Parts: sequence; C-alpha cells; structure tokens
Amino acid sequence: MTWLVTGAAGFIGYHTTQALLAQGEQVVGIDSLNEYYDVTLKHARLERLKEHDGFTFVHLDISDDDALGRVFADHKFKRIIHLAAQAGVRYAFENPKAYITSNVVGFQNLIDQARDHEVEHLIYASTSSVYGALTKMPFTVHKPADHPVSLYAATKRSNELVAHTYAHLFGLPCTGLRFFTVYGPWGRPDMALFSFTRKILAGEPIEVFNHGRHKRDFTYVDDIVAGILAAAKKPATADPDWDPSAPDPSSSNAPWRIYNLGNNQPVALMDFIATIERNLGKTAEKIMLPLQPGDVPETYADVETSHRDLGFEAKTSLDVGIENFMAWYKSYY
Repeated sequence: MTWLVTGAAGFIGYHTTQALLAQGEQVVGIDSLNEYYDVTLKHARLERLKEHDGFTFVHLDISDDDALGRVFADHKFKRIIHLAAQAGVRYAFENPKAYITSNVVGFQNLIDQARDHEVEHLIYASTSSVYGALTKMPFTVHKPADHPVSLYAATKRSNELVAHTYAHLFGLPCTGLRFFTVYGPWGRPDMALFSFTRKILAGEPIEVFNHGRHKRDFTYVDDIVAGILAAAKKPATADPDWDPSAPDPSSSNAPWRIYNLGNNQPVALMDFIATIERNLGKTAEKIMLPLQPGDVPETYADVETSHRDLGFEAKTSLDVGIENFMAWYKSYY
C-alpha cells in the first residue's frame, strides 16, 4: 500500500513520514516548500527522507488541482495523511488569502481527489485553535467548537465540516485530529520553543505574550505521530449510538470522527520558559506584552476518547522533550 502524506517537508509531516518509512511503508510526500519559514530547514528534512528507497517526493501546491490530480492518477493511494496547511495564527493578519488558498481550496481539492479515487481513509490535521473563545477546561470533542477567534482556526473548522459532508454524501471515511501545541526536534522556527531558544542563545530578548499568563498543552511530536498512525490504521466508521436529537459533535451516523491529540497536562508559559533556561544554562531577557488578537489564553486537551478508541497516550515529559529538542538544535545549528 502506498500512502500519501501532504506537507511531508513540514515539521509533523516529516516525523510522520519517517515513522511510516521505518515501518516499511511506501510513501509519496508532497509539499509546496513555501517560504513561510526557512526553506533550508524543509530541504534538510527532505534530504533525510530521500535516504529511504520507499519515499517519493513531489513538489506541488495542493491548491493546484490539475497537478494534484496527476499525482493521484499515477498512484493508487488507499490512505491519506493530510498535514499540509498554512500554519500560524498571527500571520493571517498579513496574508489572509494564504489561509483560504491552502487550507480551504487545497483541502477541497484533496478531498475531491480522495472521493474520485476511492481512498479508504482520509486523516487530516485540525487544531486545538478551533476551541477559540471557549473557556471550560479541558477542551472536549464532545462539545461544539464553533467560536474560532483566528482565521487559521476558522479554516481548520471548515475542513472538519466539509469532511463530514463528504463522509455523509459519499461514504468517505474521514478522521480529523486536533493537535495541541506540538514541539520537538526539527520543529518550526516560528513556534515558541524554537524562537525562544534561538534568541536566548543569541543574547536577544524574548517576547512573552499575555504577560506570561498563557498555559499550553505542549505535546511532544513523537506522541502526536503515534496518535496519527493509530488513527490512520483505524478508518472512521459510523457511530451506532449517534443520536440526531442530541448529537455528539465528535462522531456521526456517517464514517466521520474527531479526536484530540494533546498532552493532557497544561504548562504555564513561564514554567515552559524556565525549563528552556535551565536546559540552556542562560536566563532570558523578557519583554512582557499583552494577549495578541487571535491567541487563546489556555489550551488543555481531554483525550479520554482518543485513549479509548486509538490507545493514544502522551508519554513524553516536558523536560525530556525540551532536552531532545536542545540536542537536535545544537547539533543542527
């Protein structure tokens, strides 16, 4: 069986593809290699993937439906792990159309190809950001998530709804995974761990939003990948107990499911920074700033359903995860 992984040169896409290849799977990875962050890091990830005979890379943008269709025509994909997206909350203020092009048009192209080529299961990345203005913790998939506060979150929520429609109309099994603040080696330079590490080592001040009162359910990338693969190998099915008069937002009478993948242990931002400082042996100069538009103050994943259905369990402590990141960062740079 040949798998399709979109966003294969991205952070989570790279680790997911590595895990599939390590299991002896054949993987076609596609990526647009856009310049949202340092492209040399994406190329470095790709070079490592290309060391495997089972990996084929195709450079394309999923918003190009004709090019995407040719890839589907050339391969008989049975399962798709869709991780390509325009990421980031704050960047949407500068370039909102990038989110519509990649996350809405690109997703529509992909799910149409999956339907037309009778794919057995579409697994796609959603985000904890869909919980938006909600404040009741922990965030559970069994409550509605219809108040996003960023364009990024809104586009990801739209993916969940489109996927449900295709599961209902065409019987296409679709599983959405809401990731909670993923970190680890080969991470994204725009995310806090990478940015803080770089600036502290360079002697530059770090910007601490919400005056340090953020809490995040930091989740190590290996744990996320384990959850992705567990979900991928268990195609979504209709929920026999789904009640249309009292609907569960995480399942359906169609083959469609939503799961949280998170650490289930939120960490205060200042404690997170202290762990970085301890690992680096340096104290950061901090610029305290207010909450930014589109940010949410706290994330905390309820993973009971993920554990029950997928056997998901986040096993990596923050200390170990940050130590692993630091080892990679110092080696790479």
